[in-house]
Amino acid sequence: MALGDETGSSGPVPIDDRYGPGALLTPANMITMLRLILTPALLVMIVEEPTSWAAVSFWTVLAFSDGIDGHLARKHGTTRSGAFLDPLADKVLVLGALFALVAAGRFWIVPVLLIAVREVAISIYRTHLARQGLAVPARTLGKLKTVVQEFAVAFALFPVTGDYHLFATVVLWVAVALTWVSGAQYLLDGRGAATTLGHRTATPSS
Repeated sequence: MALGDETGSSGPVPIDDRYGPGALLTPANMITMLRLILTPALLVMIVEEPTSWAAVSFWTVLAFSDGIDGHLARKHGTTRSGAFLDPLADKVLVLGALFALVAAGRFWIVPVLLIAVREVAISIYRTHLARQGLAVPARTLGKLKTVVQEFAVAFALFPVTGDYHLFATVVLWVAVALTWVSGAQYLLDGRGAATTLGHRTATPSS
């Protein structure tokens, strides 16, 4: 049988062609929505018993599942709904866990508020850029700050390190620094993208 016959209309649909940019019920989105649904249960667990194997195990599953939905999104193609849901799930999970640890007496509220203010401000800024048709890709520093935030939570939950608040607190302050530096970098990148778009708009076509 010729290769063309194998890829005809009667053959299997290539995995990358199953979902378009407007699709909602994609495998990646299902994982993301599952993370959103399970996050409140984790937060209750953290408040009731912050330093426990159950809490750190649940946190690890939810935190690392972000890599799974990212892999699925790259495999099946990104969608507009995924571009909205994935960062939302990340922020609900991380910020929710940080504030739950504040409620449990593991973290001081000031560094958590500093992280929250930056995250909300950049989310609003990203929305503003998107309305102008601009998309600023995430830098390595931005991805690193998310990892350090997740490690700060993990160290506070992990029974071996959770009782030593200083260790997790130091990691949390490192996360604060990375969060604000990466935020400033994002603002500069966004301003540069807006300036470039303005120049292109102002330049008459030949």
